[in-house]
Amino acid sequence: MKPILGIFLGEAAGVGPEIIAKLVAEKVVQEYCRPVLIGDVRVLQLGQKIAKVDFPFVRVSHVKEINWEGPVSILDLKNFDPETLKMGEINSISGKATGDALVYSMELLKQHEIEGFVFGPLNKEAYKRGGYHVEDEHVLFAQCLNWMDKPHGILNVMDGLWTFRVTTHIPFKEVPQYITKENVLKTIDLTYFTMKKAGYDNPCIAIAALNPHNGEGGLCGTEEVEILQPVVKSLQAKGQNVVGPISADTIFRHAFAGEYDAVITMYHDQGQIATKLKAFEEGVTVAGGLPYAITTPEHGTAFDIAGKGIANTNSTKQAIKLAAQMTGWRDAD
Repeated sequence: MKPILGIFLGEAAGVGPEIIAKLVAEKVVQEYCRPVLIGDVRVLQLGQKIAKVDFPFVRVSHVKEINWEGPVSILDLKNFDPETLKMGEINSISGKATGDALVYSMELLKQHEIEGFVFGPLNKEAYKRGGYHVEDEHVLFAQCLNWMDKPHGILNVMDGLWTFRVTTHIPFKEVPQYITKENVLKTIDLTYFTMKKAGYDNPCIAIAALNPHNGEGGLCGTEEVEILQPVVKSLQAKGQNVVGPISADTIFRHAFAGEYDAVITMYHDQGQIATKLKAFEEGVTVAGGLPYAITTPEHGTAFDIAGKGIANTNSTKQAIKLAAQMTGWRDAD
């Protein structure tokens, strides 16, 4: 059977509610899963209004109450009235409701009421103003799931190519100190673990060099010779399909040609610039390493177009499809 996925509407002031409403109305969501919408019914109705769609839905208090043959169901959290909401603006009350919904959804996962979780775009400033003082929602997930001491991180998937990075949101000048054998190995292991959940057996993972021209044999930086090459060779000896290091200015040319299933970059923009130029409207962010499938569209709340009904739904569609795959479901095609 198709998996049961919890689908949170996202930040009310952003494009999330209209995107979810449109995908439900077009029955795209139902194509990949048995959906359980999560949020305030009034926010869902706002999304319907903005997207200019209409469909029946049923309020439920527990997943076990759902009739899967009937209209789509929503777990009505009754925690935010958008009556005075200004679209495209930070709202701390809405931000608190967002944080509360995320914590609630993690409990649903822990209780095995849902098999995976997809969330609409969030606004970090909003939920931080609402009282959730965490670096990002992925840290909150790890805290709720008691996973902080275990490997976890953020992966991105665009047009079938997975990307992960050794360092994330740190100043560029601090990057080299984090490029260690231990950190690189953890990143590769986490990528393997997460991709296997999505159905890959032994994915081909390419490792990007840190320095220009792949370090020029140690003349332009030594990380490639001292750290990256030994890591790659050790994994190859174990039978893992890892290649590199490969010069960062050419690695994505090969990746986009289909030579690799995934690319590990050393720092944030090394991969994000390339992938967002390639397929921005299809990008999915994956909570890697966690025991449950958790995905979201890679784009943000798009405050500049929120409320206009013109938000692109493709990234969220791909997030739902990928979450379903990570639970073990496979597309019949």
